[in-house]
Amino acid sequence: MDILLIFNRNPYDGTDVTWNGLRLADALLNQGSKIAIFLQNDAVDLCREVVKPPEGYFDLGKMLKDLRDKGVPIKACGTCKVRCGIYKGHPYFEGIPEAKITELAEWISEAKQVICF
Repeated sequence: MDILLIFNRNPYDGTDVTWNGLRLADALLNQGSKIAIFLQNDAVDLCREVVKPPEGYFDLGKMLKDLRDKGVPIKACGTCKVRCGIYKGHPYFEGIPEAKITELAEWISEAKQVICF
């Protein structure tokens, strides 16, 4: 993979950090870069069906699903599923496998660049 994007923040934290990260991921993909996405900490809420965007916000979950549907490998921390996010313990939506920190370490070792949001 060329670029690994790691998301850490609650998707709807009052900033555009996650939105901009997803936009960048799509732009990189459209330019031909091979990207992957890893969700950890509160960013795991991004891949939970129960999370709905606040009124007036972009649907970040849909943006993530669109990237998944374009073939972008996406993994979410299994430990964080239980410990992090507003919706602790809720399942991840289809196509986002749970991963361990060792899998993140492998992706970091393989990537030419790592970007954290």
